[in-house]
Amino acid sequence: MEPPQIPQRVIDRVLRRRGRLHVHESLDAASTALLVVDLQVHFMREGSPSEMPSARAIVPTVNRLAGALREQGGHVVWVVSTYGPDEERNWANLDIVLGEEAAAVFRDGLSEGAAGHAIWPALDVREGDPLVHKNRFGAFIGSQGRLAQVLRDLGVDTVLVVGTVTNVCCETTAREAAAYDFKTVMISDANAGRTAEEDAWTYAVCFATYGDVLTADEAIERLG
Repeated sequence: MEPPQIPQRVIDRVLRRRGRLHVHESLDAASTALLVVDLQVHFMREGSPSEMPSARAIVPTVNRLAGALREQGGHVVWVVSTYGPDEERNWANLDIVLGEEAAAVFRDGLSEGAAGHAIWPALDVREGDPLVHKNRFGAFIGSQGRLAQVLRDLGVDTVLVVGTVTNVCCETTAREAAAYDFKTVMISDANAGRTAEEDAWTYAVCFATYGDVLTADEAIERLG
């Protein structure tokens, strides 16, 4: 999967301001977690009402990055959208934003126990990997602080964000991670969005204002 290109004018502005292209020249694997956001059947199954075809394409890259990080003592954390069946997992604002009918389909597909709620079976989930539920787009606020606690308990200070949708749950999670003082990297060939243009603008904002953007190969090289 070819990563979207950040506009040159954004790159030039960043170079003028901080004097180098990337924030992180190296990454400490032991204190790094891969946050895999919403790679669930509801978003990835062909014909699903929330299907994101590009999400299926990133699976090999996500697995490769997870394997490289594990080999060096890092962590993989699975973040899943869970909007039911318990009433407290409901997010009422979805009815306003999506419309009641679409919101109901979304909640039904992402309720615990529904077929769509499961993590996509081709992903390399290992015993002992933390699983964190969220009921907002951002995984930190949406987990009511549990994700931050899981990461702190693991000794993590750096997160690599992958998953879907790039400019919705992944971007929101990355922004929150930076606000919680985690070093934040979005992986440009392991996030799945609707168009390359939308993805590119997400990466441009991250790159320029709150984190870093690397390809999976670049991240693995820095871990090494």
